[in-house]
Amino acid sequence: MRNKLVIPCFLGLLLSSCNPTKYIADDQKLYKEGDVVIHHDSMALDRKEAFETFLESSLMPKPNKKLAGIYFKLGMWNMGGGPDSTDNFVRKWLKKNGEKPVLLSDVNREYNQNLLRGKMENLGFFQARATSDTIIDGKFATVRYDAYPGKIYRINSVKMDVDSTTQIGRSILESKDQTFLKEGSNYNLDVIIGDRERIDNDLKHKGYYYFSPDNLLVEVDSTIGNNKVDMFVTLKPETPAKAKQQQRIGNIYIFPNYKETTGSNRRRIPRGTEKYDDKYYIVDRENRFRKKVLANHIFMEPGKLYNRWEHQQTINHLVNLNAFKFVKNDFVDSADSTNTLDVYYYLTPMQKRALRLELIAKTASVYNGTEANINWTFKNAFKGFETVTLSVFGGYETQTGGNVNLNSSYIRYGTEVGINWPRLLSPYKWAPGRRYIPRTFLKVGYEFLNRRTAYTLNSFTTNFGYAWKENEQKEHNLTLAEIIYVQPRGISDEYRAQMDTVPTLRHIVDPQFSFGPNYTYTFTNTMENKTHTFYAKAGLNTSGNILGLIQGADYNGGNIKELFGTAYSQFVKAEADLRHYMKLSPNSQLASRIMIGTSYSYGNSRSLPYLKQYFTGGPNGLRAFRARSVGPGSSLPENLGEENFFADQTGDMKLELNTEYRSKIAGMFHWAAFVDAGNVWLQREDVNKPGGKFSKEFLSELAVGGGVGLRVDLDFLIIRTDFAIPFRVPYRDKGDRWVFKYIDIRERDWRRDNLVFNLAIGYPF
Repeated sequence: MRNKLVIPCFLGLLLSSCNPTKYIADDQKLYKEGDVVIHHDSMALDRKEAFETFLESSLMPKPNKKLAGIYFKLGMWNMGGGPDSTDNFVRKWLKKNGEKPVLLSDVNREYNQNLLRGKMENLGFFQARATSDTIIDGKFATVRYDAYPGKIYRINSVKMDVDSTTQIGRSILESKDQTFLKEGSNYNLDVIIGDRERIDNDLKHKGYYYFSPDNLLVEVDSTIGNNKVDMFVTLKPETPAKAKQQQRIGNIYIFPNYKETTGSNRRRIPRGTEKYDDKYYIVDRENRFRKKVLANHIFMEPGKLYNRWEHQQTINHLVNLNAFKFVKNDFVDSADSTNTLDVYYYLTPMQKRALRLELIAKTASVYNGTEANINWTFKNAFKGFETVTLSVFGGYETQTGGNVNLNSSYIRYGTEVGINWPRLLSPYKWAPGRRYIPRTFLKVGYEFLNRRTAYTLNSFTTNFGYAWKENEQKEHNLTLAEIIYVQPRGISDEYRAQMDTVPTLRHIVDPQFSFGPNYTYTFTNTMENKTHTFYAKAGLNTSGNILGLIQGADYNGGNIKELFGTAYSQFVKAEADLRHYMKLSPNSQLASRIMIGTSYSYGNSRSLPYLKQYFTGGPNGLRAFRARSVGPGSSLPENLGEENFFADQTGDMKLELNTEYRSKIAGMFHWAAFVDAGNVWLQREDVNKPGGKFSKEFLSELAVGGGVGLRVDLDFLIIRTDFAIPFRVPYRDKGDRWVFKYIDIRERDWRRDNLVFNLAIGYPF
């Protein structure tokens, strides 16, 4: 029934899109596009094309949107009845979400000609002109604009024409070497505006609170000849006297329990309020906040010149304390002295306690499930902006397809308690910088996992450490103590029987005990509007190294040491995630990633504990292979059949490479084409995994796959679908690992075994 409805609707939309002029009167034309042609003999072809595209983007109105040459939005409007009114719900929806036809009569050619001329003049083409003509093709019309920029004007000289005998004149001249206006550069209005804002920003750092970029005038003399201009930067004569005076900070008042009121009562300071640290009046009658901690996040001080950076940093810190719902501040002329600003901070606290319930439905390849999380948050727990969190979670997941044990569903539940301090709790005087708030964290968690007919696991974790940002691009995370303790219980007889024939299953239920520090460094500039941006994350994880050396632990010699009755892991693990994003156009990019992971287990361990091992495959890795189904090396994965337990394929080393072309289709719809390659390997030989050890043959053991996918960008959420097939299978014979010749998309059995569908949230990288 659904297909019977969808197919006619689709055909109707297609037919309506193919006849976009259906409701256009005989004396009207559908506006197809505005085409700008630059006439400039000395301009390079690529620059000319980019310039034409830039000018075309400013033309008004915009023509109807097209997808693959089809007026799909206009087609929806036509299907909705066009200009006819209707009470039909479907037709009303189609008209609301469609587009009315943009007609030639809607185009004001003279306005666009003036617009083009103004755009060219702003870029230094002072003798620019533009003409236009209309090209009719049946019921369609194109407007062609011929743009004649002429010669571009360049900067001959720049003079800061200010009075150096005044304080503000000297302040402006101090930063003249940082000007954006460079001799020999093209005249550009945007650069002039940017230089005025640069001067204003510099003056704001020097105390000129009341100054504005509009107080600056840049005069241009274009009569000197040779297509050059002289520039004179000066103060406007009407600049207010107050804007020319530096302002100092007077009294600073902080209201950390502020509630919205009206009138002048909000600035009333209760009698007896004393300065804290001889700097700040903190009005906190209920004593809800520790004054010392609050004062650490106020950058301004009485008597100092106003400074925009200190102003912004104070606001940023107060917001990022995650304790205040609203952060406002006022600067008021002091009644006690001239050129002095009293500062008022009005801080409205968030609700101290909050309870949140999350219900999640999950689907990934062959697994489906649900999960519930209850999160309780206690803000400002100890009056120093600490945040205490308590989470209780539970979930159920079961398999709905594939060739893995259909009884491998599981139940998991647990809890985690965490404390976050907005400062570094350290016996040493260590401050990574005041621009960003450093954090100290402590987390303690427990999880119970019941894999029904197989086994149960009890897991305990503890993490204590620091997180801080060096700048906007660089972030550090140092966990001084990470403790993981896992004990199996209730291993079924069926699972034990298969452990004897598939040792990989035994590794999953080995007791695990690791402890030690780890460190992660992250760099990213992906928030910048550049052609090439990068993301890099590197980490080092260790466990039991010092204790193992002291005790002389030796796994191979049978001298396995225990702590609290459990053998502990001894290893060093390092990994890196490197990503590169290349912008190809405003609506497309090429994203690439390389992930490298290695480890060295020794002393008390022969390999990494299961929770620390590497794996690949799945919606965020090798999308042509099921999760945890690749490797190690060229070893053959255990084909256990539908009535047996699935053995994850894991390793001690990992290499993964991904590249993905991403492009916008229209609106919220995007598509991608991708290729993934990778594998995992073992540190040592394993008789149960022949070919699993890392060797110089590792490149020939890379699994390779690729495919295409659709992404739906809802702004707050990205829904991703990927269809992928394997190109190279590492466990096949060495000369027969590329499988292109076996691809048969029409054959049902081949599709069942090789075509992998992934549904996920967010981009894979």
